[in-house]
Amino acid sequence: MEKNFKRTTVTAALPYANGGVHIGHLAGVYVPADIYVRYLRLKKQDVKFICGSDEHGVPITIRAKKEGIPPQQVVDHYHKLIKDSFRDFGISFDIYSRTTSDIQTEVASNFFKKLYDDGKLIEKESEQYYDEEAHQFLADRYIMGECPYCHNPNAYGDQCEKCGHDLSPMELINPRSTISGSKPVIKKTKNWYLPLNEYQDWLKKWILEGHKEWRPNVYGQCKSWLDMDLQPRAMTRDLDWGIPVPVEEAEGKVLYVWFDAPIGYISNTKELLPNEWEKWWKDPETRLVHFIGKDNIVFHCIVFPVMLKAHGNYILPDNIPANEFLNLEGDKISTSRNWAVWLDEYLVDFPGKQDVLRYVLTANAPETKDNDFTWKDFQARNNNELVAIYGNFINRALVLTQKYFDNKVPDKGEFLQIDKDALMEFSDVKEKVEKLLDNFKFRDAQKEAMNLARIGNKYLADTEPWKVAKTDMNRVATILNLSLQLAANLAIAFEPFLPFSSKKLRDMLNINEFDWNQLGRIDLLETGHQLNKPTLLFEKIEDTVIDAQMKKLDDIKKANMANSYTANPIKETIAYEDFEKLDIRIGTVLDCKKVPKADKLLQFTIADGLENRTIVSGIAKFYKPEDLIGKQVCFIANLAPRTLKGIVSQGMILSAEDFDGSISVITSTNEVKSGSQVK
Repeated sequence: MEKNFKRTTVTAALPYANGGVHIGHLAGVYVPADIYVRYLRLKKQDVKFICGSDEHGVPITIRAKKEGIPPQQVVDHYHKLIKDSFRDFGISFDIYSRTTSDIQTEVASNFFKKLYDDGKLIEKESEQYYDEEAHQFLADRYIMGECPYCHNPNAYGDQCEKCGHDLSPMELINPRSTISGSKPVIKKTKNWYLPLNEYQDWLKKWILEGHKEWRPNVYGQCKSWLDMDLQPRAMTRDLDWGIPVPVEEAEGKVLYVWFDAPIGYISNTKELLPNEWEKWWKDPETRLVHFIGKDNIVFHCIVFPVMLKAHGNYILPDNIPANEFLNLEGDKISTSRNWAVWLDEYLVDFPGKQDVLRYVLTANAPETKDNDFTWKDFQARNNNELVAIYGNFINRALVLTQKYFDNKVPDKGEFLQIDKDALMEFSDVKEKVEKLLDNFKFRDAQKEAMNLARIGNKYLADTEPWKVAKTDMNRVATILNLSLQLAANLAIAFEPFLPFSSKKLRDMLNINEFDWNQLGRIDLLETGHQLNKPTLLFEKIEDTVIDAQMKKLDDIKKANMANSYTANPIKETIAYEDFEKLDIRIGTVLDCKKVPKADKLLQFTIADGLENRTIVSGIAKFYKPEDLIGKQVCFIANLAPRTLKGIVSQGMILSAEDFDGSISVITSTNEVKSGSQVK
């Protein structure tokens, strides 16, 4: 039986403050969470939207060491970048704070201390790698070595980024510290563990029996974990960056980032509502919903609920609508490879187009399986859907009203069957969209909202008021009245999805606000209501704009290839006598031209010091023929002739192939006589 709650606490996964926010984060967490919160607000429900920067943990210290600055300076920079990007993109948090705040230290420390005092944690000794030169224990990411699976020499202690295998530090071959470069030793250390195994039966009942309504990907991943034997998980770490463990004999230890971070939801709420935060976290009549990506499912569905259960005073999450991953142009988004579309850069490159990205990310939302973002699809959805359907309908309805009725809502007359049919088509829009949003099906809900625009477009195309205006202005008044009512409905239906465009549309309709309960009505605009001047709701995106984004990605791909380049292995050893058989010379290019019907081939005429010879070379993709005339090039003079495209080629021009497949002709640094031998 569905429970009625008085209020809803919505959390969005805390973004890690060692980089910006990219489209994978937006599609997976922040856009769907914002849609849901805006929807609840439109329904006049009591809701708080909580988030903040996750500022502790090893990746922060790694970046700090790499950049030669303190960790606090790293998180200060990225906290501001992330917070500003979210604000400008319209992610409507009630609070966006951070885990380095004093209030977070207080709340997280008290939470840990209660578990410690109540005997809910266990002390365990374990063996870890220790850097004797740096005098510290090494977190997984501070250890590198050879991957036992693909033999990548630079695999991390938790994962090989080349083959993707999850690893433990002890599996690495020839491990080394990334801090000092020395070989670490194994040393015993004590930490405090949360005994997940003691809560396994409770978790099975709570999730597998009590939350079968959760998304299949979430439920399935939880079941996979619960079908295995859960193990105690360390809640403290041997690090110097983080919240100090608030017990004796814990010097040099901090709270595990996955203990610290989810408590950030609680401390941020307390920062927002110092006097009434507890009802948002402890009142059974509060619904708690976590929006996360699939990589955080185990922490939000198993670890954090066990923490809350062990504490005893907190409510548990009612739903955790985790998304799968969004890929970029067919490749996995990667922060380390810079393979991403970054939100702060998008806001600069596409000013005023926040809703275009929100729309595309929702249309391609990875709700049940991984999905792909491409710039061509981004352009197509903008031009063919937002501009051609939604924007076109709004523009025609408002421009025609301006033309025929001086920008005032005309009076409607008697409805004909065609009017009734249009009304029938959108009569259940509120029920459909509401049901989908209540079940976290944001992609389908947005599709239903766009369907309302399709209905309006078709209605205007079928009724043709611009033609009817020649004979029956009363009929035109009815058509445009109904069209304007549809436009007002679109402002409501799209408000959770496209808040900037909905505000722009409300401004054109001269309406301050709507609420959700008005959706589906056809009396939202009174007869005679003054409208404002119509403007375009969306703009077409040209090919040149998309080409610039594709070039940016291509440049990133080339940079990654250059950074990961390793030369091919040296071929087997040959006798010097074999090398001597090759007659390598310098020749001067007298003429060069493309070979007809052969995209890759160039035909050279080369002076070799004895005569002029013809050589055909497959480098047309990399050089213009005229740029090579007059150059001195290396060529093999005694290679047996070959016929290519009917041309006898008398040798081979020597070239170097770069990491990206591009070709560079080998030339002489100083001018020499044609025919000079290469020794």
